[in-house]
Amino acid sequence: MAESLHDFFDDHAQWTGPIPEPPSGQPSRREKRKQRKAKNRKRMRIIITTIIVLACVIGGGYAVVRTLGNINTVEVQRTTAEDYEGPGDGSVSFTIESGQSSSEVAQNLVKEGIVKSVGAFTQALAASKKDVAIQPGTFDLKYHMSAASVVAILTDPTKASGYLVVTPGERMSKIIKQAAQISGIDSEEFQNIVDQGGQGILPEEAQGKFEGWIEPGSYNVKSKHSASEILQEMVHARIAKLDKLGVPAGTDRERILIIASIAEAEVNKAEYYGKVARVIENRLTQNMTLGMDSTVAYGLGIQTLDLTNAQLQDATNPYNTRVNAGLPPTPISMPGDNAIQAAMDPPAGDWIYFVTVNLQTGETKFTADKDQFEEYVAEYKAYEQQHANN
Repeated sequence: MAESLHDFFDDHAQWTGPIPEPPSGQPSRREKRKQRKAKNRKRMRIIITTIIVLACVIGGGYAVVRTLGNINTVEVQRTTAEDYEGPGDGSVSFTIESGQSSSEVAQNLVKEGIVKSVGAFTQALAASKKDVAIQPGTFDLKYHMSAASVVAILTDPTKASGYLVVTPGERMSKIIKQAAQISGIDSEEFQNIVDQGGQGILPEEAQGKFEGWIEPGSYNVKSKHSASEILQEMVHARIAKLDKLGVPAGTDRERILIIASIAEAEVNKAEYYGKVARVIENRLTQNMTLGMDSTVAYGLGIQTLDLTNAQLQDATNPYNTRVNAGLPPTPISMPGDNAIQAAMDPPAGDWIYFVTVNLQTGETKFTADKDQFEEYVAEYKAYEQQHANN
């Protein structure tokens, strides 16, 4: 049967006269039939393609449902992880090393008999707040504790002991004091190593001084047996970090640490470190004294706010950059990554003065103009007077 009534009449119609020629430019009836058949075939292909696509979508949806079903099954299995109940019994000291993964911690907890299963601990950790993290350190725990109770302790920094935390900007004197207190090793053992120039521990460019050569971070000093072992770990960590940051070796490395430590001490916002470093470089280029109160205070072993006018004029202090030209003899603290990177590549600028005009917000203003500098000083004094009255 013909595909349509048009095809039927086209196939069976009889002409009694000669077949007329189609008007010029118009397709013949045969050509029209071909065009209609082509359209029908195209329409059929579209229908078939649509059916295939729908089948794939439906099949994919089924696969997703199966996958979700499997996930739900896993969740059900997780809820059945074996766990102890209650606060536990007895007493056990448990140490977490810096950098240990949660799975390592979980396995060690099971080995010590503190939690019943790895699954119970990982489930309790996942159920805790998203912003918590397992802290390095030594913790006082009990045997047979519920996983949730263990997680609550291991994620609380106040519960950790045995770890020395060095923060950017800290001085060596404070680090020694804390290391001795936490490790139980006599502070004189640390001081003797410092006084002897850190032989076998410090690199040559440190010139026998530890300041600047301790890497900020957490250290398990409780597990160490000597001051030498503790100091060596912290210095090696510093050298590794400097290598990673691409800090030039040799005397350039010490110079960068000095500038970075001053920037760290002078301002309390990382966004200003680079500008302070540029001020230092500009002043050195122009043969100006640095005029940094932070270096003067370091040389006296006090804080900047405790300086007197007489101390600021004391040229016998080798760290007094108000009266002595050039950089101070050593770094004045343990600078962090941001300050070190800023000292390596300070931004371009002609600044030679800066003033922190607001101690609460840390807002600091930079200029190359002496008069504008005096305006900034006046702004700071007004801030200081306002807060002194409060």
